Amino acid sequence: MNDLLKFTIDAHGGLDNWKKFKNISAHLKIGGVTWAFKQVPGIMDDINVLSSTTKQHVSFYPFLKEDWHNTFEAHKVAIIDDNDLLVDQLYFPRNSFKGYVTETPWSKLQVTYFSGYAMWTYLNAPFCLAEPGYEVKELEPWTENGEVLRRLHVTFPEDIATHGREQVFYIDETGLLKRHDYNVEILNNAASVHYMADYTEVQGIKFQTSRHVYKRNEDNTALVPAPLFISIELSDIKLS
Repeated sequence: MNDLLKFTIDAHGGLDNWKKFKNISAHLKIGGVTWAFKQVPGIMDDINVLSSTTKQHVSFYPFLKEDWHNTFEAHKVAIIDDNDLLVDQLYFPRNSFKGYVTETPWSKLQVTYFSGYAMWTYLNAPFCLAEPGYEVKELEPWTENGEVLRRLHVTFPEDIATHGREQVFYIDETGLLKRHDYNVEILNNAASVHYMADYTEVQGIKFQTSRHVYKRNEDNTALVPAPLFISIELSDIKLS
């Protein structure tokens, strides 16, 4: 394993401990301008998430109605009621974004796809980066607000749904993730800076409870404080 990746995984609780668990659940409060741009304001404001640690599978609930939830897998998304009756579904959802621009509205199933793969990545990193198929290498350090951050360049496997195959994680001197850069392919390749803060420890695993995503400038700095693309506040995190 790459030395920096091992240092980061150990700081977040260690791979052996992580592998004890199969699922992560949390309560989310999600904001930012992205949802209004996509004409689905408020859709993810106050919601619960259940994510697998062993495969790409995520569910948000309640979704749209009190007795509905949705499910995300890399090649299928669905909306299901509490009696397990199918409300709607979409196979190969990434193909549905072809030709979209920033202002193109999203359907409820497209929201499911974007939110599903994004939260799976956020909740499972850095541990998932040690799985087969991920290519990692250390880049030169980056200094931000007087803090020197080490950087890990990651190429995601083709079969993993995520923002884009090339992503960069920034790690502080203690090994904790502080920043995450990527281009959102299905959002017109929006260059994004994703800041993480306010760590909490759950059953020996450290999670960030505050996340804020901004535009990334050409010089690799963030356009702060506005616009805030997406904000995520996590609480009631549980592992099982």
